[in-house]
Amino acid sequence: MKISACGLVCNDCQFSRKECPGCFLVKGKPFWTAEATASGICPLYDCSINQKGYRNCGECDELPCNRFTELKDPNISDTEHQKSIQDRINNLHGL
Repeated sequence: MKISACGLVCNDCQFSRKECPGCFLVKGKPFWTAEATASGICPLYDCSINQKGYRNCGECDELPCNRFTELKDPNISDTEHQKSIQDRINNLHGL
């Protein structure tokens, strides 16, 4: 199972392999970041990997931080987002 820096299961993602080979292979710049962020890099990847030198967000004592909880897929409900946060935390702690 391939897990992203923020705990998403890449294998479960509809964009896996078609539009996105995974955040580690594109160094935190999956297709959506070009339009969604000023820097063109996923803020979670940038923080955990580039700035803090962690393997993923799961190594951070601040998980879930504001950045983690506020980065929401606009296509899901708040309830789905909260479940996703918990699922991703569980994935990261299970590594």
